[in-house]
Amino acid sequence: MHLFFFFLLSSIHLSLQLNHTTSLFSLSFPLTPLSLSTSTASKMMLLNSLLANNNNNNTRLKSPPYSSPYNYKLSFKYSMALIVDLPIGTPPQVQPMVLDTGSQLSWIQCHKKAPAKPPPTASFDPSLSSTFSILPCTHPVCKPRIPDFTLPTSCDQNRLCHYSYFFADGTYAEGNLVREKFTFSRSLFTPPLILGCATESTDPRGILGMNRGRLSFASQSKITKFSYCVPTRETRPGYTPTGSFYLGNNPNSNTFKYIAMLTFGQSQRMPNLDPLAYTVALQGIRIGGRKLNISPAVFRADAGGSGQTMVDSGSEFTYLVNEAYDKVRAEVVRAVGPRMKKGYVYGGGFGTCGFDGNAVEIGRLIGGHVIPKERVLATVEGGVHCVGIANSDKLGAASNIIGNFHQQNLWVEFDLVNRRVGFGTADCSRLSN
Repeated sequence: MHLFFFFLLSSIHLSLQLNHTTSLFSLSFPLTPLSLSTSTASKMMLLNSLLANNNNNNTRLKSPPYSSPYNYKLSFKYSMALIVDLPIGTPPQVQPMVLDTGSQLSWIQCHKKAPAKPPPTASFDPSLSSTFSILPCTHPVCKPRIPDFTLPTSCDQNRLCHYSYFFADGTYAEGNLVREKFTFSRSLFTPPLILGCATESTDPRGILGMNRGRLSFASQSKITKFSYCVPTRETRPGYTPTGSFYLGNNPNSNTFKYIAMLTFGQSQRMPNLDPLAYTVALQGIRIGGRKLNISPAVFRADAGGSGQTMVDSGSEFTYLVNEAYDKVRAEVVRAVGPRMKKGYVYGGGFGTCGFDGNAVEIGRLIGGHVIPKERVLATVEGGVHCVGIANSDKLGAASNIIGNFHQQNLWVEFDLVNRRVGFGTADCSRLSN
């Protein structure tokens, strides 16, 4: 089993055991049994006020005419990120992009006609696409005061819209804002969407921004839901696991359990809050069946926005704020004891690392039973094993972030119209075949 799994609670504390075995480490959420409705009430805006009651069992959901314009299944490769190959332009050029629910702007690597250095191997060549266009500085999205970018947009020397995008892990991309279409088949394609066309970046791949922002792929393409299934990560040389990614309806969704998505209106914006993230109401953490003494308030946004809990496919590991992280680490240390190397900290704030001894045996000490090491401990460098949880302070964010490592062998669905997140157990490697 993997280190984290989702333990959903209803008003009668019904537990959904998503990994078919005794829990080693679980997160508790309020289960909201939401039954579909044929209501045709007007569509809710995505940026609405905070839900007054996450446990409202009478929540009515929207169904058609709010069906997704796209229903398409893709696959992705999984190592530290979810890499999906997408056909962009006319004719299509396949571009590798990181499926990232924590980002808004999608961007691709763009080919320079006279590059100062060799471009990435899969870079996009705008000159080959008949549907490619660059946004001029006069475009409304290019106004410097629009709060959609980490730095204001600007005009380049050709009076074209220039953007710079920085991420929490220190990576960045910059180039021009452009319009281009995604083509899934001859009969299924998007209209031209606003993207970044990066001529400088620290990553050889692009980003498929899937958060709730107005410029994300999810918003611009008007999909109503999307879902993915992260396979078990493998470390075998030459092998990369494959997962599944649905745009629109997922035929497995009748087995999912849903929790309400927390949304924030303009009046609730706070300095440390990401209002466009997929925020959920985490209630607690258990290790080996033992519930840690952590107040649920630790997992909620405070007056300054700190403490928000978000589901982020673009983050590899899970990050917790100080109070939660310290108690998780103390419990692991209590269980493992002298098997940990004292004072060892791996980059990014991973202080629960450096185990002496067999990884499977360490897993038994934490959870009380034998579990595969690749789904408990992450191998980072030089054979060092880490519990894939870090202090979010080291990331420069006062948030709780559930990363993709702890979403392995789960369907995770983001229902944008009904503002809910669904989870379902699966053998994700088999589904992609």
